Amino acid sequence: MAAIGSNMIPEMEKVGYTRKFTGALTASSGMIGVMIPPSIPFIIYGVTAEVSIGKLFLAGIIPGVLFALMFMLVARFLLRNDDVIQKSAAAFSGPSVWQSFRSSIWALLVPVIILGGIYSGIFTPTEAGAVAVVYATLIGIFVYGDITFKDLPEILASSAKTSGTILVLVVMATAFGRLITLARIPSDLAMSITSLSDNPIVILLLINLLLLVIGMFMETISSIIIMTPILLPVATALGVDPILFGVILTVNLAIGFCTPPLGVNLFVASSISKVSIESLSRAILPFFVGMIILLMLITYIPAISLAVPSLW
Repeated sequence: MAAIGSNMIPEMEKVGYTRKFTGALTASSGMIGVMIPPSIPFIIYGVTAEVSIGKLFLAGIIPGVLFALMFMLVARFLLRNDDVIQKSAAAFSGPSVWQSFRSSIWALLVPVIILGGIYSGIFTPTEAGAVAVVYATLIGIFVYGDITFKDLPEILASSAKTSGTILVLVVMATAFGRLITLARIPSDLAMSITSLSDNPIVILLLINLLLLVIGMFMETISSIIIMTPILLPVATALGVDPILFGVILTVNLAIGFCTPPLGVNLFVASSISKVSIESLSRAILPFFVGMIILLMLITYIPAISLAVPSLW
């Protein structure tokens, strides 16, 4: 959200989209990252639940694509009576695409360096971030000339502010997660859910509601570590595949990126777009409705998540 939003929000604003719309769209679509490989939440769940991480990665592909398509449709619906699209749309041209690709090839190498370095074992994800920053700085200064050495202090200060905002949220959410764990609140809630009904459909609905609430207050990794041992046995007793439950758990908590009071994506989008959290929370509601609809489809139609893993 911080990396892509800082580029996309200003660019969309230049062609006429409102800050409120661009902030809401970027904040909501930022949750797709944890569904498309490589996904740290899937890795944490796979280790905690002792299931195949590779199959979890495969299971997240179709849900991730569906969420992307949904966001496109909602955005187009919201702008159905807006002439911004017509004004900003440019005619497709093969030569212009090739020219754009050639001019941006150095910048496009950043994700190649990050993912290639991680997968090859050359460096850790943290080291990959540092290498990418140094590379992007050198390319920006000496190749594209977009920035100068005089710009670096302001860039570093802005990056520190964004990173600091995220870290404060994560630290507070982690502390809150530890507090409610010590109070045995998650386990008590899980026991309450199973005692309310014997109907699998109702229990899965209640689990989704519980995870949505947890995602509003707790950091994702902590939530997975805490809730997986509690809820996975309940889900498997209902006949839910552990791989499918991993997708359900991750999607629920990913929606929490966009829901206050934690809502990390909302806070970052607000910082970049200069739009208040209250305004963004209202603007994101149409996208939130789409998230809930897809969450229900993923929960009750296992083939959406399990079709690809079943091929291997």
